[in-house]
Amino acid sequence: MTSRKGRARRNSDCTAGGLRPALRAPHRPPVEGAEQAFVIGVLTNAADFQWARARGVCDAPDFDRYLADTAELLADALERFETVRARMFHPQDFEEFCLLHRLDPAEPAARDRYLVNPPLQTQLLAYRGEELAGDFVPRLVRARENGLTLCHVDLLLDGGLYGGAGEADEEQARWVRAAYQRGGEVFRRMLVGAGAGVYELRLRVDAPDGKLTAAARVLQWEDGVVRINDEDLELVCAVLCAGLALELPGVAVLHGSQGSAASCGEYLPAAWAWSSGGPDWAPASRPVRLDGVAARPGYSLGTVC
Repeated sequence: MTSRKGRARRNSDCTAGGLRPALRAPHRPPVEGAEQAFVIGVLTNAADFQWARARGVCDAPDFDRYLADTAELLADALERFETVRARMFHPQDFEEFCLLHRLDPAEPAARDRYLVNPPLQTQLLAYRGEELAGDFVPRLVRARENGLTLCHVDLLLDGGLYGGAGEADEEQARWVRAAYQRGGEVFRRMLVGAGAGVYELRLRVDAPDGKLTAAARVLQWEDGVVRINDEDLELVCAVLCAGLALELPGVAVLHGSQGSAASCGEYLPAAWAWSSGGPDWAPASRPVRLDGVAARPGYSLGTVC
């Protein structure tokens, strides 16, 4: 992930409706010592852009011009705000949000409330200067999908994932934290055993009211340093957490190219599979096919330090 920090502190927690690229005044007075943030919703495809244009809330002539204008707005925000965050502006989600909260979708204030709605904060991504139409827009789409899965996990854990269970239920909070740490350790051992390479993890846990799924692209160097998007790491650990905490069956496949430039550029195709009956993860008992990827039983995670 690229890293670029915002610079000057000039305004407090400003939101842009995400449809018309224009800065607006802060929606609340500045607070001494508060983080200076800019939040924007981004239309991620031509169909959503046409929805916005038909309602007169976006005045760009076409989707490409809209993306160019939004990229310019984000670049300016990086110069003015300490933190710049974005999320996918999803028309159906927005309309359902307005219906639930009895808001007029035509009002800019409704779009602002939708963007900063606390239950959907998991869909926000920090923007650090990435090319908007390149990697960042697909990440926004994945972040929405990831956020919906995280909400499902939190519901299954009775609010334990994000502290919604309340301070009174400290035992449940410890239970969820322990499962989350165990899930992170499972993922770490998968990567350590794989060694250097470029991989993708695909994960599925069979939960009540639907399957929990996660996917993450991982680049691992010879020295063990791992590159992975923060939001993908959070999702993988949360899904593993739910499976372990609730003892749900699951399957995971790690596949890609094993090797590195340090080994004379030798790369070998690799695909390993693990399964879980609930309390732990172990090599799959037989070859597995998950999302079209075939994998052989993986290595024992207990032998990986």
